[in-house]
Amino acid sequence: MATASEVRALFEARLKDGIPNPPGEFNPSDLERVKDDKYINRIIAHMENNVQLAADMLWDIMVWRKTVGANELNESNIRMDYVQEGTFFPHGRDIDGSLLMVIKSKHHVKGQKDMEEIKKIVIYWFDRIEREEGGKKISLFFDMDGCGLGNMDMELIKYLITLLKLYYPFFLNYIIIYQMPWVLSAAFKVVKTLLPAKAVEKMKFVTKDTLKDIVAPDQALVCWGGRNEYVFKFVPENRSEQTPAKKVTFAEQGDNQHSLGEMLRLVPNDVIVFKTDSDEVSGQFTITNMDESAISFKIRTTSPEKFRVRPSSGILGPGLSQTVTIVVQAGFQTRSSTKDRFLVMSVQIPKTDLTQKELAEVWQNSSSSKVDEYRLKCQFPENNLTRNGNLVEGKSNIGSDSVTNALNNLQMHYELLNKQVTQLKIFQFLTLLLTAFTVLLGYMIYKGLDEEKYCDRI
Repeated sequence: MATASEVRALFEARLKDGIPNPPGEFNPSDLERVKDDKYINRIIAHMENNVQLAADMLWDIMVWRKTVGANELNESNIRMDYVQEGTFFPHGRDIDGSLLMVIKSKHHVKGQKDMEEIKKIVIYWFDRIEREEGGKKISLFFDMDGCGLGNMDMELIKYLITLLKLYYPFFLNYIIIYQMPWVLSAAFKVVKTLLPAKAVEKMKFVTKDTLKDIVAPDQALVCWGGRNEYVFKFVPENRSEQTPAKKVTFAEQGDNQHSLGEMLRLVPNDVIVFKTDSDEVSGQFTITNMDESAISFKIRTTSPEKFRVRPSSGILGPGLSQTVTIVVQAGFQTRSSTKDRFLVMSVQIPKTDLTQKELAEVWQNSSSSKVDEYRLKCQFPENNLTRNGNLVEGKSNIGSDSVTNALNNLQMHYELLNKQVTQLKIFQFLTLLLTAFTVLLGYMIYKGLDEEKYCDRI
């Protein structure tokens, strides 16, 4: 297993050999990243635990960031008229709690804007999100509704993929393509060839009806069929409120794995296992405060209508624990709910006896970098479904993966049908043309015979 110290040692050895000019000395802010175990571990995960490849990637990131001046990009030196059009903006979260980086594709027409300025804007947003989210993953959300061939810019898409492959490690959660027009199907087949195999698995083609499988309705914009009434308005970044990234080392403690420097330990720490007991499907997990100060926690789910969570929030002193019980509400099927997620958030508080108003102010004034987040998946009983509170054994159910496959098959058959219709139209045109030619030829022959008869009479 590769470690941050091994990668750092290889990088520092290369640093002693000197930095080529250009680009010249690395930015001090970037060199601070090298000291951050959490950032180095992102690179290690990105390069699948290969120490040498991770060290090479770290070096390449430093060179690239100095070359493009990534640290210097801000609201004063990027095209704010481009930004305010709202082609790119972060808002909402997917079912895993990852921030959505929205690309409103219909606002972008290939060749109409300076591509170098657009690239700066993309770097600005990626860097800003990294700072505000503490390096947590994001999902690219391509809103393709209302798009045509003119909105499909392969140069821009290739650039986004390059950034995520080479310079923003372990940063991508999903690539969500919403309402893709069938005329762009061939273009996205090309996009798939540009992605690593693991990234292809992250591509999710969704429609207004299936979006809820990947983005909860309360996170989806109204224009996507959701309930979120947000309308993009640019808000300048306030970097003075941000705190440096925590230096994290990792200690493995079996199922009780906990990262030093983080607030909570969750048991289990990845999957909530639901069980059936007295016609009720429920699961549990335990939260322990590993911080030196008191903390406040909140629990959110992608499907609040399905679950009863007790407690859904609370306060824990240092070293104290809380068991959280989750019950599936009567009438909801569980085998089809494998995409449900729970998000546990925590923030430090000065004391345990805060009033509700004081507690609300703490959460309101806490930036994303000060809030720890932990994500849990769900595992339900293998052969059970709940229906009106009663358990039904052995009933099959079409899961969301089957629905996705069915939609993909439908899309494929639609494209084939469209091709056949086009061929049929061509065949009909040729048939009409041949018929017209036959009629004309017959008419000419008839006229010729008629003229011969006339001449014979004379």
